Amino acid sequence: MKAPATLLDLLYQAPGERTAIIVPELGLRVSYDALRQQVMALAEVLAATGIHHTDRVASVLPNGLPAIVTFLASSIAATAAPLNPAYPYEELFFFLGDTSAQILLCPPHGAEQARSAASDRAIRVFTVEMDPAGTVHLVERRERAEVTPLRPENVALVLHTSGSTGRPKRVPLSHSNLAVSAANVAQTCELTPDDVSLCIMPLFHIHGLVASTLAPLVSGGTVVVPTKFNPLTFWQTVREHHVTWYSAVPTMHQLLLARAHGHKHHSATLRFVRSASAPLAPEVIQRIEDVFGVPFIEAYGMTEASHQMSSNPLPPKYRKHGSVGQSTGIQISVMDEAGNHLGKGQPGEVVIQGPSVFSGYENNPEANAAAFVNGWFRTGDQGFLDRDNYLHLVGRIKDLIIRGGENVAPREVDEVLLRHPAVAEAVTFAIPHPVLGEEVAAAVVLHEPGSVTASVLLKYCREKLAEYKVPKKIFMVHTIPLTATGKVRRQQVADSLLDGTLL
Repeated sequence: MKAPATLLDLLYQAPGERTAIIVPELGLRVSYDALRQQVMALAEVLAATGIHHTDRVASVLPNGLPAIVTFLASSIAATAAPLNPAYPYEELFFFLGDTSAQILLCPPHGAEQARSAASDRAIRVFTVEMDPAGTVHLVERRERAEVTPLRPENVALVLHTSGSTGRPKRVPLSHSNLAVSAANVAQTCELTPDDVSLCIMPLFHIHGLVASTLAPLVSGGTVVVPTKFNPLTFWQTVREHHVTWYSAVPTMHQLLLARAHGHKHHSATLRFVRSASAPLAPEVIQRIEDVFGVPFIEAYGMTEASHQMSSNPLPPKYRKHGSVGQSTGIQISVMDEAGNHLGKGQPGEVVIQGPSVFSGYENNPEANAAAFVNGWFRTGDQGFLDRDNYLHLVGRIKDLIIRGGENVAPREVDEVLLRHPAVAEAVTFAIPHPVLGEEVAAAVVLHEPGSVTASVLLKYCREKLAEYKVPKKIFMVHTIPLTATGKVRRQQVADSLLDGTLL
């Protein structure tokens, strides 16, 4: 599939009469023609406020048609900077300032913290409203101005890294980066104009923007976009709108699997399920395939690569559960600490280069010097390529547990614990040890509280793992804290357990 040069080009690839967006709560269908008209109208209104391509338009909108129209219009008139609406005042104040936002777009109701932070930053605030006919507009402004012509290298979107260590870094992504990545996802998933995506990922995250939204649009398909993810109404939405696929993070898949209670939950229209942004144990993948009755493909993505870097293919091509598949549209290699490329089966740091990979963090030469080596971007993930060029991830390099000189990959321990039928969630991490430096520990959520003890799970691990990898302490918890995009921060879990806030 040929990638469009810009997101504006992407919008004009499908016939105008086809349905682009469905808003299930309202029973609203928006054609490609109507979507294009709304996006361009809002882009011209934004241009009339005096902003240009290098300016940043922040937004704090829930999922829905306004979030999609606002993102596209902001990327065409300026640079979109969507933020998590659930951020507290302090984080909104930081991100608005760090992004150098000129404008903040808010929903008609709520967003008091965001409005307050913008006011304290002297940032103009406008209200985004959708009328009963499904037309998105700014309440305060209707004047229009011509939008400056786009170039593929213009920055379309700026997001922040998750900031699990140190201050978050700004990631600028060009129109070309995003368009290429969307086309890569569409090609990997063999999307056609007949496909219907159910967007349950947040639209302030690269996964939701590229995989769930732009990829279906680049293929001329349809995006069903509910206001929020609801496991209780998920299958009803799939059936009513003939959804053919959805992409999500592991926590969402596991919630849907838990709701199924082991009963077959097949849909006549669903043809595959996709997962990215965090790893999922092969045993869980197999259970999802058994219960949902469709292939499950695991992909590997990150913000700096405009989302997808590799993916398992759809049948009849070979899927390797436990692997994140083969490279999709970019080059993937594995390096040692000295920057030497390693051979098949040799673990090292995963590095990437290609047209969807960003060119560097904004105003952060120190981070860029550490992140790039000989034109390759260092992902911070440890992994290896097998003889078929399928990538296997071992874990985040910074998450490795070094126990008395022995390296323990937390993900390996996670997967063993998740094989136990009583375990719903597991996360392994390091705790301090006076002699060994670090010791292995884990937090576990059970399907049924009290169904097994920590000692039973420890015995189970000893049967499956080398002794130095076996957790010396297992914490039984009710929940494991996640980021807004469904990722586990191992150090956050460790800190919360050690200070008693998670017990």
